[in-house]
Parts: sequence; structure tokens; C-alpha cells
Amino acid sequence: MPAKKNPDMDKEWKKKLSAEQYHVLREKGTEAPFTGKYVHTKDKGMYTCAACGAELFSSDAKFDSGTGWPSFDRPENVKNIELVEDNSHFMRRVEVNCKKCGSHLGHVFDDGPTKTRKRFCINSCSLELKKK
Repeated sequence: MPAKKNPDMDKEWKKKLSAEQYHVLREKGTEAPFTGKYVHTKDKGMYTCAACGAELFSSDAKFDSGTGWPSFDRPENVKNIELVEDNSHFMRRVEVNCKKCGSHLGHVFDDGPTKTRKRFCINSCSLELKKK
């Protein structure tokens, strides 16, 4: 099921986002592993939603999971994240959405290496890094 859509906004999203961003953020797609611009980024700053600018993850929470997508052990602003059960593709997962605009960001798993045990596996194209 696509992200929170309304026909009037759909045209605006298509103007604002690249084709890949639209597919991931608004149609719940996934970018290919190891292709995203933030997979190996070590720069410090705040990762925001590429669609609406909501603050999501701090670079301090980022780690290399080896999965091909940027991974974080916790959101910076829990109020900006929405977790939704996702049973698509014959799997049981938890989808991570931007609470402000409803955009799909990725999924969260309980196999992270830090004390939170969380791995927020997020598509690079759904993020924008605001460097410190």
C-alpha cells in the first residue's frame, strides 16, 4: 500500500522528488543495496526526511551494518517516526515511516550490534544529511 496519498498532493510529490525518491518514499519501494549516497558516509550531522525535512536520525546513531543501506540504532526524534507492521512479500517486518508526511523510509530489525539491539535500515534516497 502506498504512503498516505491524496490525488492533489501526488502531482506535487512527483515535482519535488526524483523518480527513485518517489518510488521509495511514496510507493514503498527499496533502493538497490550498496547504491545509496549515504551507505558509507561518515560525515557528522542530522539526517532528515528527503520529502518534508523532519529530523529523523543523528549521525551519532549511524553504524555500518554491512547490509548495503544506512543503518541507525535509534531515531533522534521518536516523535517524527511511525512504526507500522509490514507483512508484505511473505515476511513479517516493521516498516519505518516519517510521521510528518507519511513517507516510507525503510524497516527496523531487532538484530543491531549496540545496546538498543535495533537496526533501522533506511534507504539513502529517503534521507537528506544536514552536515554539522
